[in-house]
Amino acid sequence: MLITGKSTDGPVSKYLNRKISTRITKMIIKYHIPLTPNQVSLISFMLGILSALSYVYVNPIVAGILVQLSSIIDGVDGELARALNKTSKKGGFIDAILDRITDIAIITGLTTYIVLSGVLNPTLITYIAIVAITGDLMVSYLHARGEASLGIHPLKIGTIPSIASRDVRLFIIFAGSIIGVIDKNIYWITLITIAIISYIYITLKTIEIYIKYQEEK
Repeated sequence: MLITGKSTDGPVSKYLNRKISTRITKMIIKYHIPLTPNQVSLISFMLGILSALSYVYVNPIVAGILVQLSSIIDGVDGELARALNKTSKKGGFIDAILDRITDIAIITGLTTYIVLSGVLNPTLITYIAIVAITGDLMVSYLHARGEASLGIHPLKIGTIPSIASRDVRLFIIFAGSIIGVIDKNIYWITLITIAIISYIYITLKTIEIYIKYQEEK
């Protein structure tokens, strides 16, 4: 039984997450663990929400580890669905919605921790968080809108690489949460990094798509 990733996988998924998630998927199938793809999506979602709460009630190291674990498990649902031939539009829809809620919760949790830590002006960090969240959501919207309007995933158009895919954004949060223990300024720098790479990617990919379809007229 072939267990595969997606052609649109980002670099973190391709070189790190899939090496772990495919093993989990193989174990689920081999030992007949009664988990459906949708149930795995829910587990990934719950880990993400737990990570958001951990920023406030536990500590950022635990939160960061849970963020990355959620990201890894997020790959299992699709692998399981493809391996068992259980892919569905409903499953893809549910997974996408849960992912967006998770992303918002994680960034909000990290932002709350930064505010409570007092390392940056609350008003300023709020603005930074807004830009990070909107950038996060806009990357996902760009991909979804591209598939809906153009019939193809934007990553399959042109040469702009996947510098701000979800796996990359969550890995940045994971890394920032760990390194931030040494210097708390790393926490808000993490949010700025997500905001910057998200909007750079959105801008460049939109321009690239526009030029390509202008040339085809």
